[in-house]
Amino acid sequence: MPRKLTLSVLDTSPIVAGSSPQQALHRTLDLAALTDEIGYHRYWVPEHHGMRGVACAEPAVLAGAIASATARLRVGAGGVLLANHAPLLVAERWGMLAALHPGRIDLGIGRAPGGAPATAEALRRPPDATSAPAHAAALAELLDHFEPEPQRSRVRAVPARGNRPDIWLLGSSGTGARLAARHGLPHANAHHLNPDDAHVVARDYRAAFQPSASLPEPTTLVSVAVICAGTDARAEWLAGSTRAKALSRRRGNRILLPGPEDAAGELAALDPAEVAACSPGLVAGSPGTVRRELHAIAARTGTAELMITTPIHDHEQRLRSYELLADAVR
Repeated sequence: MPRKLTLSVLDTSPIVAGSSPQQALHRTLDLAALTDEIGYHRYWVPEHHGMRGVACAEPAVLAGAIASATARLRVGAGGVLLANHAPLLVAERWGMLAALHPGRIDLGIGRAPGGAPATAEALRRPPDATSAPAHAAALAELLDHFEPEPQRSRVRAVPARGNRPDIWLLGSSGTGARLAARHGLPHANAHHLNPDDAHVVARDYRAAFQPSASLPEPTTLVSVAVICAGTDARAEWLAGSTRAKALSRRRGNRILLPGPEDAAGELAALDPAEVAACSPGLVAGSPGTVRRELHAIAARTGTAELMITTPIHDHEQRLRSYELLADAVR
């Protein structure tokens, strides 16, 4: 019998066609309240800059609002893009959140740039800030700020003293997984970005893991894109939105997530196999179908926690997908 899965949420605060950033952020608070009530474990929000379809640019701000509006969820960043920030500032911000919401704050760290090439210039980011050596050095400095006696900086991150959040490394490649393993940190494996290699990334992490004072054994979660509806056909209809958006991106045209009616017209002339190939990692189906596929992903990657991102245009249908999924794996 498959082991019980822990479910969590990855929410980009999507700005879908016909909506605004303000609506997207308030819908995030709606979804957080619902998932807090029905038993999801954690809720992460990302850092993206200059992206028309994503409302969350500063995860510390939104995480604080979510933590204040919920009672049980662990809340955090999925993730802070360390290349865009001084480690001191990250330690101060997230130390403050950990102090205000003790035992509930996660700090996920990513290496990606988080936007188009012009983003680096706008953020005054050094050209090599996202390189593997620079990222490793910045991570070491950040971790040092949470030590009782920091050794790497002459400036103390005062709010971080005694207020360390749970720190995770995010990634979809073996490089990030091995860095997490070397520091004895938990790893968030981005299946929704790289579904074909997620099991290899998980294997690399476990093979390289070195126990730390905060984590004696390797710990992972896997993020998966999921659309759950009453029937397989209904779920596939809703999934047309994200497939059409992915197809448009492949063609060099970035659009907001369209409604399924508009998406259907875009996809009608394509072969079904070509449509499915637009978003290969997406799990879409009825509760039974989704349950089987998620347990298979968990088995392949060796994880007990799946973090769900749900690209549905209609807000109420998106909420319903999370409800159906919670019931399906309970």
